[in-house]
Amino acid sequence: TVYIMSEEHNWKFAQCFGDKGDSDDITDADIISTVEFDQTGDYLATGDKGGRVVLFERNESKKNCEYRFYTEFQSHEAEFDYLKSLEIEEKINKIKWCKRQNSAHFLLSTNDKTIKLWKVFDKSLKLVTENSIAPNPIPANTLRLPTLTHHDTIVAAVPRKVYANAHTYHINSISINSDGETYISADDLRVNLWNLDVSDQSFNIVDIKPANMEELTEVITAAEFHPEQCNVFMYSSSKGTIKLSDMRESALCDQHAKVFEEAEDPAHRSFFSEIISSVSDINFSHDGRYILSRDYLTLKIWDINMDNKPVQTINIHDQLRTRLCDLYENDCIFDNHVMTGSYNNMFHLYDREGKTDIALQADKSAFRSKRLGSSKNKMSMARNSAPSADSMDFNKKILHSSWHPQENTIAIAATNNLFIFTEQ
Repeated sequence: TVYIMSEEHNWKFAQCFGDKGDSDDITDADIISTVEFDQTGDYLATGDKGGRVVLFERNESKKNCEYRFYTEFQSHEAEFDYLKSLEIEEKINKIKWCKRQNSAHFLLSTNDKTIKLWKVFDKSLKLVTENSIAPNPIPANTLRLPTLTHHDTIVAAVPRKVYANAHTYHINSISINSDGETYISADDLRVNLWNLDVSDQSFNIVDIKPANMEELTEVITAAEFHPEQCNVFMYSSSKGTIKLSDMRESALCDQHAKVFEEAEDPAHRSFFSEIISSVSDINFSHDGRYILSRDYLTLKIWDINMDNKPVQTINIHDQLRTRLCDLYENDCIFDNHVMTGSYNNMFHLYDREGKTDIALQADKSAFRSKRLGSSKNKMSMARNSAPSADSMDFNKKILHSSWHPQENTIAIAATNNLFIFTEQ
């Protein structure tokens, strides 16, 4: 998710979860793979490569924006497809919260192949006790009934639906419709439409698979429903295009309503042009008027009524343009699942015009200093200028984040740590 600020904000380092020591002690299963606030911002969900989902709830007893552990459950397990001789990882690719309608929470989680609908609720545990009012000894003709007494309340998570066997390729996106009844799931070549109440049937609404796979020129990288119009959705591709579709036009949305694509300058074309132009993530603004897209080197803001060029292009990694050859050789150039994150565990915040660049670093050493009472780090997280390309650690990168829907608070995942920043 990308957030556009109307003015400059000051940010402070608020909280850190998952402090398990040095990076050498981190297992692959502990690495956070997705972060998502619910619609109220009172709850925060994370998924990791081990298939676990961890939920946090806002601590109302604290004055500042702080979250506490709510519950944890195993969402997915590793599987093996014997027909295709393919191992299916348990890694959680995406989590989406459903609109809350009662005291229970419902959320969708997905790995590469299977989507699950989870119900999370407070479950009351009761014990059966004997009735102590009856006289002792009990007459033979007296009926003694046991009673139920409240013992404890726990948070339970149960799977309500399992949506499987609908995707041949890896699922990269799920998006819940504004009608609260349907959602879409997207893989490399197809987008499917589901009803939340029907788990054994889905409708294919986008299919870009060519008759001959040797003619394949692009893949789908992300898909998102419009926040207000339940018939409109968009999907992005590795060619750098964003296609807006209307489900009222036809059952198969192969004829898109609009294509958002910026013409390439022939003078700037290079060997890496097609690679770095691939759109890694897209999102609608809250009112649905703007589309925010991210490729390797830029963040683009599109007006939904103007598809020939973006209203604003913000350069993210100018210092890396001279290092594209090195990044290509070590595969860093294929890190497509970034939002406004960067390397060195840094992420950037921009204003609407792209004139203000606030670079912050998700560093647990600063949080440790804050807990120890260091005056240097106690008040706020220091702003970090973008490091040079030579000093960047390409193994440390911000891949997943989520913005609070109602206030300036952001959750950042850095390896196995979850950082929370809030406006000062």
